[in-house]
Amino acid sequence: MPELMKDKYYNYHSIHELALRIKAVYHSFQDSDFVNDIMDETWDVLELKGRMRQIAINLGRYLPTDYESALGIIDQVVAGYPEGFHDNALIYFPDFVEVYGRDECHWNLSIAALERYTQYSTAEFAVRSFIIDQEERMMAQMYVWAKHKNEHVRRLASEGCRPALPWGQALTRFKKDPSPILGILEQLKADPSLYVRKSVANNLNDISKTHPDLVVKTAMDWYGKNEYTDWIVKHGCRTLLKKGNRDVLGIFGIADAGSVDVYDFTLGAASVPIGKDMIFSFKIRVKKATKVRLEYGVYYVKANGGQNRKVFQISEASFMANQEKIYIKTHSFADLSTRKHYPGTHSLALIVNGTEQGKLDFEVL
Repeated sequence: MPELMKDKYYNYHSIHELALRIKAVYHSFQDSDFVNDIMDETWDVLELKGRMRQIAINLGRYLPTDYESALGIIDQVVAGYPEGFHDNALIYFPDFVEVYGRDECHWNLSIAALERYTQYSTAEFAVRSFIIDQEERMMAQMYVWAKHKNEHVRRLASEGCRPALPWGQALTRFKKDPSPILGILEQLKADPSLYVRKSVANNLNDISKTHPDLVVKTAMDWYGKNEYTDWIVKHGCRTLLKKGNRDVLGIFGIADAGSVDVYDFTLGAASVPIGKDMIFSFKIRVKKATKVRLEYGVYYVKANGGQNRKVFQISEASFMANQEKIYIKTHSFADLSTRKHYPGTHSLALIVNGTEQGKLDFEVL
């Protein structure tokens, strides 16, 4: 069984190392008590973010009660890592700032600390409480960060304000009105760092789930001017593409499905056991020169007996008139951490340029 991320990041060795690093710069630090209080009777059942928070809380207990002094010690610890070091396990440092530094009297200290610590880990979760507390002030700061020379700080400007950041505190006001985010993304739409561009694209994808028309308009405004921006637009519109949004398909020159014929669509078997693969095949014939986007959707049976469609991309390519091609694909029904399979009648549908073109049922055993 693969090692859980919470055990990989946060274990006795990593916490003991943290304690020794702190003691090296803060000699009165009670390192043994610090480790013992973190790894108490609740430790084993805590998930990743729970362990992160437990470490942050105990940093507050064992570092000086004066917030500025505590930050000074953390700064010395961080300075002990080699140049260019970046490890998301150190996220407990930004979390310390979130837990202990949100008072108005600490604002400037905390914002400067988040800017420093995100360069060694990420402050994408910690910054969200500051946005909720003082949205206008914090978004002005994010706008400044979007121009920072360090890619980790620029990424924070985008990642920190995603409306639905996985594992992050939801920014419900941005779900209702994401317009404050767009000024940040505008600054980053041609960023030279792929790390930053991925965040911008993911932010757009978040917004597309609640405000698709806004993302379509943004995509139309941005596309075709810069290769970096084009990549962001394509990746940021992935949910809309999977939903077959005609406006988005049109941006990328993907024609109507009527120009493509699908035939000989077959499944390799009438059933598949959980943990095994289903093979399927089909042929296409393109009537006129066009770009063709091929996907397939699996209608999974849910725990309550209903169905939920999940879309998977096959290819996207330009075809000449009258060109034909055969496809043979394999889909796994092995359980994953993100997907559990249930027995019952499933369906597999072919999707051509956003439109379903054939659907076959089969049993998962």
